[in-house]
Amino acid sequence: MTLTDPAKSAAGSTQRRWRPGALEVLTVGMLAVLVGQRWIVGLFDSPRLQAGATIFVSIIVQALPFLVVGVVLSGAIAAFVPATFWQRVLPKKPGLAVPVAGCAGAVLPGCECASVPVAGGLIARGVAPAAALAFLLSAPAINPIVIISTVVAFPNDPMMAAARFLASLAAAVVIGWLWLRLGNDSWIRMPRRDHLVGNTDWHTFRLTATHDFLHAGGYLVVGGLTAAVLNVVVPRGILQTVADNPVLAVVAMAGLAVVLSICSEADAFVAASLTEFSLTSRLVFLVVGPMVDLKLIAMQSGTFGRVFATRFAPTTLVVAVLSAVLVGWWLL
Repeated sequence: MTLTDPAKSAAGSTQRRWRPGALEVLTVGMLAVLVGQRWIVGLFDSPRLQAGATIFVSIIVQALPFLVVGVVLSGAIAAFVPATFWQRVLPKKPGLAVPVAGCAGAVLPGCECASVPVAGGLIARGVAPAAALAFLLSAPAINPIVIISTVVAFPNDPMMAAARFLASLAAAVVIGWLWLRLGNDSWIRMPRRDHLVGNTDWHTFRLTATHDFLHAGGYLVVGGLTAAVLNVVVPRGILQTVADNPVLAVVAMAGLAVVLSICSEADAFVAASLTEFSLTSRLVFLVVGPMVDLKLIAMQSGTFGRVFATRFAPTTLVVAVLSAVLVGWWLL
């Protein structure tokens, strides 16, 4: 019988096996596209495929700068804003803290991928859950990067950006007040974000920005592909039938926002490409997306617990749709 050295055995058990991460996979994918570009170009001889590729590329090219700026600012906030900042600026009374936290989203950029852990950090630092949840919903929906991207995406409809701001802020504040009145703190599980805390502030910034960019960029690609498919593959008659019915259009755009899970810095360009739909139904898409989608439901479930997600997501969806429809009817 062969005896093994206990020290070597312990070292081997603690040694981690290297596994490719998202950045490595993305790099390999980009290299594969560059190497096989001639073969890939040959696949787009069809006019319909060329049209779809044009729509996809235009969405990505327009949205990517806003996405990059958004995740960089989000990383900077996570790394350099002191934990005590929130307790200093928010009122002590939860009823007043909710609208203040909602309005704070207008000056603190961050995509919805980052807003969930930020809200969790606020709750862990003693901020009232109702206020933290109002910030969670408003920050990715009304921050300057999102509003500017909406203005750029809808150059002929300047009121779309104002409608998005008002509808999103109203929905966030209403949800915060509803939680204050009907919510139970025992439904929320305290979150952890240890894997994005570095040895220094700059290390934390790099980890957070990279994490959020890879997550949000992947969903942007999925959203761009879906928009291209809807515009090219789905018969115009079907889209027009849905778009011509106000109720069906609202339901369809709300469902599309939930399924696509596009980052809020980029979703305006996808909405702008769906020209068959009314401005109000596209406003529903823009208000619902940053508040309720599949990735957010999964993140909220993993961060705050399944009990929280099963109550919070459906309520938020209803309030977001109603807010968007009312503001759209008023302004658009």
